[in-house]
Amino acid sequence: MPSATPVSVVILASGAGSLASALLDAAEDDNYPGNVVAMVTDRECAAEQSARRRGVETAIVPMVSDRGEWDRTLADTVAAYKPDLVVSAGFMKILGSEFLTRFGGRIINAHPALLPSFPGAHAVADALAHGVKVTGSTIHLVDEGVDTGPILAQAPVAVQSGDDEITLHERIKMVERVLLVAVVRSIATKGVVIEGRKAHIP
Repeated sequence: MPSATPVSVVILASGAGSLASALLDAAEDDNYPGNVVAMVTDRECAAEQSARRRGVETAIVPMVSDRGEWDRTLADTVAAYKPDLVVSAGFMKILGSEFLTRFGGRIINAHPALLPSFPGAHAVADALAHGVKVTGSTIHLVDEGVDTGPILAQAPVAVQSGDDEITLHERIKMVERVLLVAVVRSIATKGVVIEGRKAHIP
């Protein structure tokens, strides 16, 4: 999807929004090749408020008992903004088949571990419990699995002897914010080549 004009980005978020804010900050630079056109959340949260303060459109699609219905509604909501790229930045819901069919190959996620190690919602705690000396952040394409999509970029973070989940996660987030902004920049200017389980930015 290389383009001379900024690619349109929709951010999916659920929580505090530090990752989303990093991307919003970057997009305020006229030279950044990504334009955040909307933020879609599954609840009222700090990320949504951050987007609103910056004048970015927001929408909330709360979870309902019928996951299929929710997935279709989420896909319709995001599609209305005509995104070139969908960025999951702390979005704590698994995207379903309807969403993946509509936006497959154009959804990226930031994960606080070096995949394929420690997928899922407890990656930082799992890494600590396993006693690894190095963990980090992964930016990957989203597929139908849980953190199983083709990896685009990774950055390491050393685990320190006194770390707990909070301190380690904070250091991972610092790396993750920089990595996410860089990957979106690269995708916007160069595109992505997907070859089975592998993907790379030319």
